[in-house]
Amino acid sequence: MPSLEEIRQGRLAKQNLLKEKGINPYPISTSRNHENAEVIAKFDSLLEKELVLAGRVMTLRPQGGLIFFNFFDGTATFQALLKKDESDEGAFELFESVVDIGDFVELSGSLFETKRKEKTLKVKSWRMLSKSLLPLPEKWHGLQDIEERFRKRYLDLLSNSEVRERFIIRGKLVSEIRAFYDASGYLEVETPVLQTLAGGATAEPFVTHHNALDVDFNLTIAQELYLKKLLIGGFNKVYEIGRKFRNEGIDSTHNPEFTMLESNEAYADAKSQREFIELLFKTVISNVLGKSKVTFDGNEIDLSKPFEVFSFYELLRKFAGIAHPQSIERNELKKHAEKMGLKIAPKDSPEKIMDALYKKMVRSKLISPTFIVDYPLAFNPFSKRKEDDPSLIDRFQLIIGGLEMVNAFSELNNPIDQKERYEEEDRKKKEGEGDISPSDLDYLEAMEYGMPPNGGIGIGIDRVAMFITDCKNIKEVILFPTLRAKNDK
Repeated sequence: MPSLEEIRQGRLAKQNLLKEKGINPYPISTSRNHENAEVIAKFDSLLEKELVLAGRVMTLRPQGGLIFFNFFDGTATFQALLKKDESDEGAFELFESVVDIGDFVELSGSLFETKRKEKTLKVKSWRMLSKSLLPLPEKWHGLQDIEERFRKRYLDLLSNSEVRERFIIRGKLVSEIRAFYDASGYLEVETPVLQTLAGGATAEPFVTHHNALDVDFNLTIAQELYLKKLLIGGFNKVYEIGRKFRNEGIDSTHNPEFTMLESNEAYADAKSQREFIELLFKTVISNVLGKSKVTFDGNEIDLSKPFEVFSFYELLRKFAGIAHPQSIERNELKKHAEKMGLKIAPKDSPEKIMDALYKKMVRSKLISPTFIVDYPLAFNPFSKRKEDDPSLIDRFQLIIGGLEMVNAFSELNNPIDQKERYEEEDRKKKEGEGDISPSDLDYLEAMEYGMPPNGGIGIGIDRVAMFITDCKNIKEVILFPTLRAKNDK
């Protein structure tokens, strides 16, 4: 079995052979005039025509004076036949000498059907479009190493048709979400990725330095505050789909770089936004998959049914065994959490302990689409208090298949209340808590000019993609996920 370097040297020799014959192994243009998928669809009407097709050679099956091969052009795989006695002079011999699996070739010829009724291009002439130097993964096994699949996604896509289909579905998902927002009267906007202050969420940012200004910037963890400034400026409905960056751990549902949709709508609240989200999920997923039932992690989930609604405390009572979560003392809560196998830090707040209990005991049990409402005040510094119970905030999350898909709430538009919330966050930071949203004086000033009541939504695009493609790891739905450097030990 030749080594990779020996294979590479052999292909370099073939590249040089082409050059010696005055043939450019990497020409600028091609005369390709049909896609493979089009040829398959319109085969009968193209039988009498001279075609020029192109693509990557995926298989080679030489049989004496015949060479059958399949080539893939990004739309479909098609079969070709090169016959020694029915092609241009020297075409067969050159092809036999220099073409390997992985090369891109241009093929001129006409269509016919083999005795086995296989649609085929009979090649009269051909030319090299791109000579490959390294071999593709072995046909029947492809890339087996999971991390190698993520590092060399281009080979993963070539080797595994289900991976290609997964990312086609993801692309359709984003398009359908965008279409739904556009049809609902929202304006798509762009806000800064480089921010002097990492606000709008509780997460650790990535920090970078701008040389000309000699200033440190944070990569965005959320765009929420900028979107709400646009509401102050007179836009009523705005949204943005973009990358977010959070300097956090990596696990099956978290990647440091991820895609999120964030939106804000003036004169809306959590209740109306909940109705909006339910309709969005029902519509978008039906449009993408052509059905309302999705199989995820062995469960068939029907999105056509009304989504369930539970309060946060109700779920803690039901699944975490806390009889009175709204009034439980911290020490008792700590003991309960430790009995459940959780490690509680001395400075962890009651809300942080409750959140840990929720993630361990509750979330995975929420399989059908479920809205969680009425969270404790400390869970979000930007959400309005419930008018009938100021200890709670008017917030909801959407969970499907145990995955958090959406976070949304009635946005706080009272600058005095917002300042007090910021001061509480700053106090937590001084006491050592890392996940806080720091005071943003520029945002507070903007609020004082008057912000309309509004509802804000955040949708984790990657997790929705996980759900509709039945993937348990977020890396499977991100084309190029974050990985440790290969030479890192």
